Amino acid sequence: METFHTRFSAWTPFSNKSLNTQLFQERVALISHWFDLWTNKQRQEFLFTIFLRCTKSQLRFVQDWFSERMQVAKVDFSTVLPRFISLYIFSFLSPKDLCAAAQVSWPWKFLTEQDCLWMPKCVKFGWFLPYTPTDNEYGAWKRHYIACVSHLDWLTPREAAATYGTLNEPKTEDEELLERQREKCLRKRIWEEIALRNKELFKVRPPWVSGTCCSSVLKPRSQPRLSQTVRERVGLREALEKQLVLTSLEILPKRNISGSHSYPLLSKKYWHGVHKNDDSSSYALRPHFILISSRIPAYEMLVESVKAGVVSVVYEHSITLESLLYLIEKALDGRKAQSMGIFSDGDSREINLLQGYKIGVKNVLRPEVRDFWEKLGSYVATEEEGGHVDFFVPLGASEAGTEVLSQLSQLTGTFFTAPTGIATGSYQHILSDWLGSQWGKAPSSIYFCEAKLQTWSSFTDFLEETLKTVRKQLYPLFKELQKSISGRMIGQFMFDTMGMTNILNNQETAQALADGLMELSKDDSERSVVEDNSWDTQSRLSKNDLNFEALINLERILQKDSAEKRTRVVRELLQSERKYVQMLEIVRDVYFAPLKAALSSNRAILSAANIQILFSDILQILSLNRQFLDNLRDRLQEWGPAHCVGEIVTKFGSQLNTYTNFFNNYPVILKTIEKCREMIPAFRTFLKRHDKTVVTKMLSLPELLLYPSRRFEEYLNLLYAVRLHTPAEHVDRGDLTTAIDQIKKYKGYIDQMKQNINMKDHLSDIQRIISGCPSLSEVNRYLIRVQDVAQLHCCDEEISFSLRLYEHIHDLSLFLFNDALLVSSRGTSHTPFERTSKTTYQFITSVVLHRLLIENIPDSKYVKNAFILQGPKYKWICATEVEDEKFLWLSVLRNAIKSSMEK
Repeated sequence: METFHTRFSAWTPFSNKSLNTQLFQERVALISHWFDLWTNKQRQEFLFTIFLRCTKSQLRFVQDWFSERMQVAKVDFSTVLPRFISLYIFSFLSPKDLCAAAQVSWPWKFLTEQDCLWMPKCVKFGWFLPYTPTDNEYGAWKRHYIACVSHLDWLTPREAAATYGTLNEPKTEDEELLERQREKCLRKRIWEEIALRNKELFKVRPPWVSGTCCSSVLKPRSQPRLSQTVRERVGLREALEKQLVLTSLEILPKRNISGSHSYPLLSKKYWHGVHKNDDSSSYALRPHFILISSRIPAYEMLVESVKAGVVSVVYEHSITLESLLYLIEKALDGRKAQSMGIFSDGDSREINLLQGYKIGVKNVLRPEVRDFWEKLGSYVATEEEGGHVDFFVPLGASEAGTEVLSQLSQLTGTFFTAPTGIATGSYQHILSDWLGSQWGKAPSSIYFCEAKLQTWSSFTDFLEETLKTVRKQLYPLFKELQKSISGRMIGQFMFDTMGMTNILNNQETAQALADGLMELSKDDSERSVVEDNSWDTQSRLSKNDLNFEALINLERILQKDSAEKRTRVVRELLQSERKYVQMLEIVRDVYFAPLKAALSSNRAILSAANIQILFSDILQILSLNRQFLDNLRDRLQEWGPAHCVGEIVTKFGSQLNTYTNFFNNYPVILKTIEKCREMIPAFRTFLKRHDKTVVTKMLSLPELLLYPSRRFEEYLNLLYAVRLHTPAEHVDRGDLTTAIDQIKKYKGYIDQMKQNINMKDHLSDIQRIISGCPSLSEVNRYLIRVQDVAQLHCCDEEISFSLRLYEHIHDLSLFLFNDALLVSSRGTSHTPFERTSKTTYQFITSVVLHRLLIENIPDSKYVKNAFILQGPKYKWICATEVEDEKFLWLSVLRNAIKSSMEK
């Protein structure tokens, strides 16, 4: 028998190829026979085992064979094509089709919610996001589009007629049928024209243009430039649509109702929501006009808040009165405004209209100012026609401001009004009551969208708080800069007028001149305060010249005015309390209720303990203030001059322990929010979906929780105003004083908590900037003063002070706390290509105050402003730059040492 080489087993031939093939075929047939006898589950397990043993090339062979045998009839283009091509395809879909496509699959949902698809559709209708989305935010423009569409009133002309009664003449059935046919033909003609124009534009449309406008996200850098013909065609599309709509309005039947048309005829020149001023038309078609000063913080946001149809003009604060009149005349273009708003800087006494023109009682009748207001009044409808001028400055809160409004009304024949707001905040007064409001709503709602205006107001509050912090941080730097500039000016003056010898002999004169220059700069700020009080002084002097009868009449008028003002302030207390309760209800409805519902339905986002920590105290505050609001509302329903409000506030002040629990847990609440946001993705998504939306007034949850701490300052201002206009013999006077004391005491408690937190943060900042500094967190420890000094070294300490020589060896910074003195070295580091420098600190040691000794070094020819600090182990010879700093530092240090030893 012939022997064969075998492989893998004793019975597999290796060298005989024909026998090997025959044996392989037999085994394949045997395995196929077994495969036919197996069940479906056994076959699947066998295939799974075989595929695990296959290599990549063998698996690729199976895949190719399967694709040839079973050809795929449909494929998801979004998984095959590049993403920018898929987005280009989706850009042709309408918003409704995009929402339907988002329900197909997760890849389609991701693509159809991209901002590059929804942003052009929002911008086309003038819907802009009130904030800038973060890099990781997803679907912001789609949510904004849906929110804007949900507030629209989709009514056809016939539905509008049925709802609002614009067509009040009955028609026969034949006339109704004929009009329906005309409308149907007209719509068909409009859509045919638009479709034809779209088809022509599509032929010349470049492939990188999105569905509505050119997407900045998908636009390549090397984009070819369109020809002039193409650009003209693209630009005429919107004009064609406007022309077709105007034609449709002209064709539709016009019925005369109270002197106006059912469908107002719009001129192409004044499209953008403003009707042309026709003498035959009613004055109700006149536009509203708003002037906005460039000095208003974030005036760009304010311009975006202006309603459609309102003409808005932003003017520079540095222009003249003639230039401002020219801007108004150009914007109105020969028409009269139904109302005019002036949004400028100012206070309760005057309006800062332009640079050099603060309109107040003293200068309102100056010739150039008087001419300006007379011409301005001619651009506004008269008071009989319902015209009015609205100042967005709280002139109604003072006698001087009311006098200004009265004089302007008499001068122009137009009604002037202003808010009477007393509540705190940057521009919160514009949301309060207005003087003589006869239109059933605040003038602010005539010109602005209320939600956007509240967003802007909240933003200005945040901006002012930030500016206060910046001013506080930069005050030492500006002070040093002012001293440096004053010194240079005096030095240049002395160098130009004296010789070097005289300069050296007159250093005291130079110092006196520098101090005088500093005092002059302070006098400028104080002079304005004196001028503000001059009108009150003159008014008091003029009152002394009146006779006795005139004084009696004046007292009666003042009592009547006082009662009216008292009523007005109480109403503002009620209105501000209602808004405050609404903000607390937002926390309950938008945040607490969904989280509680998710917890009850076994889809918990937060645990019950975290929900209790976050919302239990704020809900108790809501319950307390809801009761307070109901009491105020019931009292104002039967309000009269003899009624009291102090007892209600006193009762509310006796229940402030609810606020105490909230403020004690306030830091824990904020830390819990940050911790849950970081560790729980579902809560992070929940906050991203609800924070800074229209429902929450564009505020986040931490910002909403800030309202209770700010409310007490508003309580104080309003209660002070109520007591100011309450006569001394009134029954409510004592209760108001008690309520003010309660609120003032509790506000002091809140301020103390803020101060403690700020001190703690300040200690953390100091510990962070000082390298190698130990922990500074101690109970009741706070920073008193920081002093920069020069460390000196005495060459020979055996001789007298007047003959000792010193050398400057280091720069030190002394941090004085109420219980210890921290000594650190001070250095300066510079950044390449930048002029600014950075101060660095290195920890040296700290000394307990009761173990610190101070020794003064008298001034000599060789050293000035020096002193010695002696600790248990070290001694420092220090010197300040000027004598005042040494005197102030040593006095503060001695007082701190004395206080620490008395404890």
